Amino acid sequence: MSSPPSFAQRVQRLFLTGLLTLLPIWLTWVVVKFVFVLLSDISRPWVGPLAQQVAAWAPDTLGWINASSVQATVAMAATLLLILAVGWLARRVVGQRLLSWLEALVQRIPLANIIYSSARKLLDILQTKPDGTQRVVLIDFPHSQMKSVGFVTRVIREQGTGRELAAVYVPTTPNPTSGYLEIVPVEKITPTDWTVDQAMSFIISGGAVAPDTIPFDPPARPAAP
Repeated sequence: MSSPPSFAQRVQRLFLTGLLTLLPIWLTWVVVKFVFVLLSDISRPWVGPLAQQVAAWAPDTLGWINASSVQATVAMAATLLLILAVGWLARRVVGQRLLSWLEALVQRIPLANIIYSSARKLLDILQTKPDGTQRVVLIDFPHSQMKSVGFVTRVIREQGTGRELAAVYVPTTPNPTSGYLEIVPVEKITPTDWTVDQAMSFIISGGAVAPDTIPFDPPARPAAP
């Protein structure tokens, strides 16, 4: 008959249970906080002074508007409205002409044109279906016995041999906006049938949202005649 667990073992089990219970909540909070701060910082430069002016008009009744949390919430809401307005304009002829004018203006600014063009191309690539190569793939990273999910952004050729090489962006978890750029031989890539949305869910959730099966090894190449 086994002896009852000791006090230290019970504390350890309770700690692990609490940690596993709070981990998804913490992960959600990290992602939501990142998005919240990002959206708030966009509109905060003009929301802050405006809130101070409104609070100064009636400090007794409107002084709460000057609170930092209120400013952050208003700034995030203003940014969301701005994003929706830009999306609405982008579907109209007038908005498309305005965006074309802004893009032409950015293209004339040194350094900004490189950043904007690169970001624009990456987003366009992820939203379109690739030719000849699956967009979502697995690559050997950080070593040959481990796989990482990546997005093929372009297929280029090795100088001299003409071998096909893939430029693969590997996002990090849980923040996919940062990551690594790897150049991988096409024959070393493991293709998947995932969509970009499915891959992003897998990455942000730390692998919790995943299909039941997944390929691991690259497909066998036909033998040379």
